[in-house]
Amino acid sequence: MLPPVAIVWPCSLSVDAYAALGKTVEVPRPDCPGCARSMIFWSGYLRPVRVLGRCVRLFVRRARCPTCVVTHALLPAFVLVKRLDAVEVIGGVLESVAGRRHGLRPAAASAGVPHETARGWWRRLRERAEEQTISLAALATELGATCRPGRGAAATVAALEEAFVAASALPGWGELGRWRFWSAASGGGLLATNSTSPYLVVGRRRFMPPVPFPDDTEDRTHGP
Repeated sequence: MLPPVAIVWPCSLSVDAYAALGKTVEVPRPDCPGCARSMIFWSGYLRPVRVLGRCVRLFVRRARCPTCVVTHALLPAFVLVKRLDAVEVIGGVLESVAGRRHGLRPAAASAGVPHETARGWWRRLRERAEEQTISLAALATELGATCRPGRGAAATVAALEEAFVAASALPGWGELGRWRFWSAASGGGLLATNSTSPYLVVGRRRFMPPVPFPDDTEDRTHGP
């Protein structure tokens, strides 16, 4: 039986638009990641997300598998597991520092996040850069692109761009933006501490990266 995990769905709504819908937000009904049976919606909970220095509270639906009797959080793609900030905020800081356009402190200030928080993101990306780059390059290849992965955090961002461009040729993915795409590809765990093998569902196809990719379990404790 699969333990509770976060199921990330490709939400193109803005954070504010999603929050304004409250409990009326329409979430696609997923299949169970353990047994592939159709799941049922199972209440939900409130979760904060920080966007450029301000916090917004969201209603996150849960889904329960009647066969496995396991409940999963259904996260919109702008949310990462156990991270307070929206994925575009995190991604903007990481890309800016990886591309050497800004130092870590000015990038954090521009994003409205504490320097210590941004430093934690950057440290996690550098620690996992090689395996994430390989995973993204493998995903890009599965999607029909040609990607020659390099080294370091900048190579990870470049591999993400390759994979996203390839996925954008398929319906529904281009409008998400690459950081939400990566959130979906990693199951919301691109900066998590644990590693499992996630999958990305594009249309009816599933892609399993050959290198372990970060994943974690979503719960009600969130922090920077």
